[in-house]
Amino acid sequence: SLAPIAGRTLLARVVGRLTWQGELPVVLATTTLLEDDLLCDEADRLGIAVLRGSADDVLGRFAFAASLLGVPAIIRATADNPAVDLAAAVRTLDILQRSGADYVVDYGLPAGATVEAMSVPALVRAAAMATDAHDREHVTPFIRRDSRSRAVDALAPTELRRPDLRFTVDTAEDLDYMRRVYMEAGP
Repeated sequence: SLAPIAGRTLLARVVGRLTWQGELPVVLATTTLLEDDLLCDEADRLGIAVLRGSADDVLGRFAFAASLLGVPAIIRATADNPAVDLAAAVRTLDILQRSGADYVVDYGLPAGATVEAMSVPALVRAAAMATDAHDREHVTPFIRRDSRSRAVDALAPTELRRPDLRFTVDTAEDLDYMRRVYMEAGP
């Protein structure tokens, strides 16, 4: 998350894209591990709030952060997606609110371009009930499976649908690729 891409960290790229429309605050929900102190320093430099929690219980960390924020819904974006769709956060949150759903995700976007919207009550319920390690690590599977929650798979706008593309950074090769993408795309 601190690797540089065209002069800015991966985290800075993600935050910049999430705040492009200026409507939604961004909070970094990271671990209490010492190694994540550097992420917190970068978040401070970027002017975003930080909430820290368990390294092993990502679901619990997100639920804790969401409950402290006092908001009805949150957007989950990961710091390894430097090409997240500029309008995805506002679009999925709008669908969540208009539909009364507990969970919304765009389908059809390139890998790494989407975000997930979820209601805080569904997130907190999942954190209280989920016992499976997979559910604790990946945040949203329990919400999507839970019969009390309503999940909506929204189809991304036609002009953005490119599921054949990959813009996430999971490997050194992915990082090299995204650096080339940013170099070719320019400012």
